[in-house]
Amino acid sequence: MIDKLKQDLQKYANKDKSLVLSRFFKTGPGQYGEGDKFLGVKVPEQREVAKKYHKNISFDELQQLLNSDIHEYRLTAALILTYKTNKKEVYDFYLKNFKNINNWDLVDLTAPNIVGNYLLDKDRSILYKFANSTHLWTKRIAILSTFAFIKNRQYEDSIKISEILLNDNHDLIHKAVGWMLREIGKKDEKVLIEFLNKHHKKMPRTMLRYSIERLTEGQRKFYLQR
Repeated sequence: MIDKLKQDLQKYANKDKSLVLSRFFKTGPGQYGEGDKFLGVKVPEQREVAKKYHKNISFDELQQLLNSDIHEYRLTAALILTYKTNKKEVYDFYLKNFKNINNWDLVDLTAPNIVGNYLLDKDRSILYKFANSTHLWTKRIAILSTFAFIKNRQYEDSIKISEILLNDNHDLIHKAVGWMLREIGKKDEKVLIEFLNKHHKKMPRTMLRYSIERLTEGQRKFYLQR
């Protein structure tokens, strides 16, 4: 099964695209995606392959894909998990492999569906453990998982985790937190405004800009002027 899946992905491989993606996902020495390798396969094509194999591929085979240094193998495996129906088994497997969910697209395309949706009616303390870690992608999983809560008009955990990550020094965390705050504002602007009034003076500029994108021009100017 895994060999056929890899063959299907190889059919979509594009050398020029792989070079572009390698630069885009910062794979150079010391960068956040150091060592990642790309086939040059687009996400819609990976989704197509994931849908084709999700019913029959085993967790052992998914483990092999997640252990790979080829980005598309890991992302396709992660996408397959979003299509599987045994939510508890998928959630446990995902948490066991959180260090293999190690770039922003892998996190963003899977954490809300797998972690967030599973925890909708459960204890969420794992997210606070992740948010307080020193690991970039673990922290991004923590905040992105709350997207599922936001969609269900549950904002408390998103706000608390945003506060934990307020002083984080990585741009990818600033963007993620700002994005989730913006999503809260789309559902309930009062909640966003309350957060901004409390924290805007110390929010990193990127986080602030992301969070206020959908506010009026006057509101944006107010918060940007500090």
